[in-house]
Amino acid sequence: MLVSLSIKATTATKNSFPVSILLKPVFLPSFLSLCFLRSLNFSSAIINPPHSGDDAHLVNLISTTIARNPGHFPRRFAGTHLPSLTDSVVIRVFNSIRNQPKTALRFFRWAEQQPGFEPSAGCFCTVLEMLVDVGLTPSAHCVLEDVIRLNCHEILDVLIDGHVKHASAIRILDLLLWIYTKQSMVEHSLMAFYRMIGSGYLPDVRNCNRVLRLLRNHGSPEKAREVYKSMKKFGITPTIVTFNTMLDSYCKEGKVQDALELLEEMQSKGCVPSDVTYNVLINGLSKEGKLAKAEDLIREMLNSGLKVSAYTYNPLIYGCFASGSVFEAFRFRDEMERKGVLPTVTTFNTFLSGLCKRGRLVEARQQFEEMLKKNLSPDIVSYNTLIDGYCKVGDLREAFLLFNDLKSKGIIPTNVTYNTLIDGLCRIGELSKARSFMEEMISQAFIPDVLTYTSLINGSCKTGNLVMGKELFDEMIGKGIYPDQYTYTARIDAELKSGNVHEAFHLREEMVNKGVLPNLITYNVLIDGLCKLGNLEDAYELLQRMVEDGFVPDCMTYTSLIYARCENGELRIAREIFSEMQTRGLLPTVVTYTILIHAHAREGRLGGAYRFFNEMIEKELLPNEITYNALIHGHCRMGGLAEAYKVFHAMEEEGLSPNKYTYTLLINENCNVDNLQEALRLYSEMLQRDIRPDSCTHSALLKHVRKDHVLHSSEVLENEVLADYNVGKGPSLVDVH
Repeated sequence: MLVSLSIKATTATKNSFPVSILLKPVFLPSFLSLCFLRSLNFSSAIINPPHSGDDAHLVNLISTTIARNPGHFPRRFAGTHLPSLTDSVVIRVFNSIRNQPKTALRFFRWAEQQPGFEPSAGCFCTVLEMLVDVGLTPSAHCVLEDVIRLNCHEILDVLIDGHVKHASAIRILDLLLWIYTKQSMVEHSLMAFYRMIGSGYLPDVRNCNRVLRLLRNHGSPEKAREVYKSMKKFGITPTIVTFNTMLDSYCKEGKVQDALELLEEMQSKGCVPSDVTYNVLINGLSKEGKLAKAEDLIREMLNSGLKVSAYTYNPLIYGCFASGSVFEAFRFRDEMERKGVLPTVTTFNTFLSGLCKRGRLVEARQQFEEMLKKNLSPDIVSYNTLIDGYCKVGDLREAFLLFNDLKSKGIIPTNVTYNTLIDGLCRIGELSKARSFMEEMISQAFIPDVLTYTSLINGSCKTGNLVMGKELFDEMIGKGIYPDQYTYTARIDAELKSGNVHEAFHLREEMVNKGVLPNLITYNVLIDGLCKLGNLEDAYELLQRMVEDGFVPDCMTYTSLIYARCENGELRIAREIFSEMQTRGLLPTVVTYTILIHAHAREGRLGGAYRFFNEMIEKELLPNEITYNALIHGHCRMGGLAEAYKVFHAMEEEGLSPNKYTYTLLINENCNVDNLQEALRLYSEMLQRDIRPDSCTHSALLKHVRKDHVLHSSEVLENEVLADYNVGKGPSLVDVH
């Protein structure tokens, strides 16, 4: 334990205390410090200061006045000039009224208001001793708050030095320690704790628990462990609260194995775990992905006769989503309801978040509606999560309907709400609407922040408008909003997509020079950009630098490298990278699998493509339109038109809508086998579904038409084909030609 010490001696005067001692923190071990302080023997001077004849007269005057009228003595001095009060006078008055603690407190409060009087540690100790001796703990608490407000922390040394009765001192010290913890004074709490146990004043276990809780909440788990060890060493018996606090501290550190060992120690000491104990452990295990052990604890909890609650199951459901086990998340939700445990808003928010992150918006919306059916009121987190989900899939109409709904229900949007919608608009290229919505945001007293501008800059850059991105970048700096890693990364990404490698790395150097250090995403964007430009050597060199800077490659890093190898036709190396990725405990995403499926299907290796396809479904990763298009493309390249149609229908059965690429692939293959009537039917179906064909679609359909007739034929297709099919007759090939 560390304390501090500075000593200053002064000569005695009428209005000053003869020895002035100021303790300020210096680094000395607690026990050495204690011995050194005792060798000074200054506390007796504080408690029993010398006095003069003038002091005796003033003491007599005050004592006599108090004796005559204890309840109203301050009025007797109104308008009367009194000599300045000193510690000597106040302490001697205290000694004359020791059997009147309430009167002593009134006198002390009056003395505190006198000009020039500053109570010493000894003065405080005297009045505190009188108060705690008769059980006036609330009054003592108030006096100790004054002690702390005046920074009179040397009171700790006076109390420990033995000049207050031991029984009184322990009560005052415990009260002081309690106030230190209540005011979150970490260092003073630790100093008081170690000085107390080192001097034989064992703190109440409740105060020890408060110290542990304070250290846990302030992110000092190592210090919490040291305090716990000291408690055991000095014989302070831990309670269930002690164990629960330490278990939570271990779990917050991610040291769940240590927490489980502490559980065994707790049980061996005869301390029976409570529902809080189990909930803390289940929460810690779930966050670490140890779901099987967490489930075992639920069984143990139930076997012990304890009741489970939403607090028991919510962390487990969160852990299931975090590990990609969506099915298990639903299983636990069903189990909790079978046991009569009602889901909370937090339960549903966990489902909303987990489903939205996987693009499963239909199921997420069902959970939202179910929440309403159970008379649970969605909060701003519920709305923000669902709005974000719709924005991510480009459904801004539904996102804004939810925005209007939350306002109609009196829920106040947050900066997160506005930023999410602005980002959603930017994702679909609606930059002017995004700017207008930012103005609405400002009109509602919300202030655009770095996230707002980063979304706008990212949107500008993704549409190829690098000039606007730079203007917004300068605008935010002009408003005193400083770009972060994500802002710079958005600009770096745009430069790489435009092939400006030199400018991208220049921006990286600029951010470093301005004290904005690249993060993992920055490195991933640079590596991905280099891979897509075919600069594999530079990409691997940057990967090495990234590792040297302390970053661990993640799923995106590996996916970029897999993509580069697939584009080079190096499928074996791509599979090796994929295996290494999984060996390191990284979960592949839909993008990772789709890249591998596309590469294998393109090369005619449909067996390999389907192995990856089946594997992703086993891992509860839902294929998207691009995944299905990759398989359709592979079948068409191999002449398997019938198999391609099977994939097409499977895609629709999964609730996915074919896009223009899906139709173009099928139209092209039908034309290759001279099945023009089917190609035209597909083309008409495209138009009926409001899917606009592009030049690739027309090229596929009109590949047998003379080049000088293509433009006219395209117009015929767009203007007449749909109308013809609507009246039940397909156009003749003569009309097209």
